[in-house]
Amino acid sequence: MSGARRKRVTIVSRLFRPEPGAAAYRLGTLADELRGRGYQVRVLTTVPPEGTRIDDRGLDVRRWPVLRDKGGNVRGYIQYLSYDVPLFFRLLFTRSDLVVVEPPTTTGVVSRVVCALRRTPYVHYSGDVVSTAAEGIGVNRAVVRILKTLERWVLRGAREILAVSDGVKADVVELGASERRVTVVGVGIDTERFRVTEVDGAGSGRRLVYGGTMSEIHGAEVFVRAFGRIAQRHPDATLVMIGQGVDVPALSELADRVAPGQVEFRAPQPPDVLSWEFATACAALASVKPGAGYDFAFATKALASLSAGAPVIYSGVGPMAAIIRENDLGWAVDWDEESVAGAMEKALAEVPDPRRRRELSAWVERNHSLRTVAANAVGVVDGVVRGG
Repeated sequence: MSGARRKRVTIVSRLFRPEPGAAAYRLGTLADELRGRGYQVRVLTTVPPEGTRIDDRGLDVRRWPVLRDKGGNVRGYIQYLSYDVPLFFRLLFTRSDLVVVEPPTTTGVVSRVVCALRRTPYVHYSGDVVSTAAEGIGVNRAVVRILKTLERWVLRGAREILAVSDGVKADVVELGASERRVTVVGVGIDTERFRVTEVDGAGSGRRLVYGGTMSEIHGAEVFVRAFGRIAQRHPDATLVMIGQGVDVPALSELADRVAPGQVEFRAPQPPDVLSWEFATACAALASVKPGAGYDFAFATKALASLSAGAPVIYSGVGPMAAIIRENDLGWAVDWDEESVAGAMEKALAEVPDPRRRRELSAWVERNHSLRTVAANAVGVVDGVVRGG
């Protein structure tokens, strides 16, 4: 980057690498890309759960201890505030030419106030629309109205808005954002961390693997119920549920009833471990529950597993269903246990060989690499910084 002083970009997010999740991965790659383009990058985020291996790759990552729920998530108003209140002062005393802000809405409100005080432009990275999701899961109407008002205020204050998909763009425009300030940068996965692993006997474990958050919007119970239908016919098969979320306790109890001894629950794993789990599984699982406020959501966990070479059983709504069908990437079925059980039977009978796994991984590299998404986002950042 030309000029006597490197431009400073601050990324504000409660989630960042190495925590698992779409936001953490894409913001990590964005930070890498910005630094590669000559920017001075600082990340204001949280201390990850105990035992997490941290590798910031030389980035200036400032972590703050926060409250987490029983599942280890920074999720809920009290948890958000434990990040947002200190963020006000952390951001106030951070010199920036531009701030990149990740939801939730409370973080956006704090960021807009501080950026106004510092006269610093900000870009809002809309991975989802919080008020729409809240409405979908049945949050009190008065609360939803407040969320919509605050989210609209945050979006209107942004110099530019990055949307991960056309569905998110349509939602933020409907909420009141100017369409000309919204850029769809796409959805991707870190194809360097999630990759095919050549292992002797890979696939012989007869495992179906779910890797990611288990909350109301995902509806992961459909996989446990479906596996319960076929477990007795496949006594050597295992359903592996890796991740955290509010639904984990209920899912564990359900598994004990419908498939005792054949369902494993594991804590979130680092990308290299999760990648190996996918690369040696018969199939990976991903879902978006219909009517939960995220019908437009792009299930990035499906991309992670495909990048590692696992075909996907996808259940529910969202653009990923059509992509899987049109590109022969696995099985896309309705969100019901009978349809999912049928797909599981096929997956256990059609264990992918090494060639098939490489083909799936190559498709993700061509179409959904996070490096491409990050480059699109940096293009928007460049425009804002140069525009002053």
